[in-house]
Parts: sequence; structure tokens; C-alpha cells
Amino acid sequence: MLRIDDLHRNFYGVLALNGVNLAVRPSTITGLIGPNGAGKTTVFNCVSGMIPPHQGRITFAGQDITAWPPHRITLSGLVRTFQIARGFPRLSVLENLMLYGNHQPGEGMIAAILRPASVARREEELRARARDVARRLNLTRVLNEPAANLSGGQKKLLEIGRALMTDPELILLDEPIAGVNPALGQEIAEHLRALRDDGLTFLIIEHHMDVIARLCDPVIVMAEGRHLAEGTFAEVAANHDVQEAYMGRRKWAS
Repeated sequence: MLRIDDLHRNFYGVLALNGVNLAVRPSTITGLIGPNGAGKTTVFNCVSGMIPPHQGRITFAGQDITAWPPHRITLSGLVRTFQIARGFPRLSVLENLMLYGNHQPGEGMIAAILRPASVARREEELRARARDVARRLNLTRVLNEPAANLSGGQKKLLEIGRALMTDPELILLDEPIAGVNPALGQEIAEHLRALRDDGLTFLIIEHHMDVIARLCDPVIVMAEGRHLAEGTFAEVAANHDVQEAYMGRRKWAS
């Protein structure tokens, strides 16, 4: 579903990506791990169109999206979340979800003022879709709460919910468990498995190795801006090069 070939990116002479090659298969939860500074977030930024690569090619669902702007990439079915959950803190959970739905009818001035029947129909469709997403992610009880009132874990769920509102095929998740209590972290993992089983595809950056071990297959390891290893968690944990990249010559505990 996603293929990255020979991706390069530097910042003021510092090479962040040095010929990255990786692929994500449909209906998988693929983990992307590596030491700090390995280039993981830079890969996400290039794939989502936030920054252009200096060399290489990004293909999604058979289309070359290397030079596409972020909004076009999102409309194609590839969407990302952020490590720090974003959103509009004064809007309710319902309003935040509705805002991310496709084909917003109120974006034109005339439609927003006159509110023809087509606008009302689309807004009702978005409201129903938002309620369905909230129900799926166990956010119904806070649907009318301002986003600012949510816990850290609930904000992570809202971030995933906003991504789901775009009707994606592939979601890039940047540390979806970071800062979340273990119980809610387990709930988020269960939601991701259920969504995977329904046909969604995920590429996940996460530093909690226990989450990666339970959730992801395959696991891709990056180091120094390059693809270092790939396989099951047990396979990459036993890989000598991966052990050295993380902890010198100390052996990983799996």
C-alpha cells in the first residue's frame, strides 16, 4: 500500500534520511522503531507532505505522491496523527470530529450564509459519522465536552477519531500510546487491532517496546536515517545490528 524508495532529506547539511527504503502491506499494523534521531518522524513528515524529500520516491496505492501537498494526500486516503494531540480545545469532541469530515459544505461563503438543503443534509451526515466514530472509540460519554477537558488518553483517541473522519486507507500514528496510562494504552491498542481487522492499515512510531511487541507485525527498524532491519519483533530484537544501534553490545531483553 505504501512504498518508499531511496528517500533522502537533509536539514542545513545534516543528513536526516539517507536512502530510506521501506514498504507497508495492506491490512497490517507495521511498527517503525529506532533510536532517537533515527529519522522516523522525518519519514512521516515527508510521506504526509509536510516537508518535501530532496531525493527519492513515495508511492501510495499505486500513485506517486512524492510532490503532493498535504491536503491532496489526505484526500487520497493517507492521513497522519501527531505525537502531541492537536485540535480545537474550545470545541466539543463532536465538533472536532465533524470538522475533519470530507466534503465540508460550509466552506463556501454563500453556502455558509444561505444554508441550502444540501448543506443541512451533509452536516447531518457528518454528525452521524462523528457519533459512530465516537461510539467506536468509546468517546460517547464525552461527546459534548470541550476537547480541553479530555484526559491525555482521550485526546489520543480523539486524534485517531479525527483521522477516521477522513475515511482513510492508511493512518500514520506518531506515538499513540505516549503519555497514556497503561489501562487506556491497552484500550487504544485494542481499538487499533479492531480497525486493522476491518481492513485499515497502520504505520506506527512508538517507543514502548511492549506495545510494539504485542501490536505490530512486521517491525521496521531505522538507524542513522536508514532502514536497518525488518521482521517480527522477536527477529529484530535478536538482530545484532539492532542491538548495537540501541544499546551498544548489550543484549536486548525481549
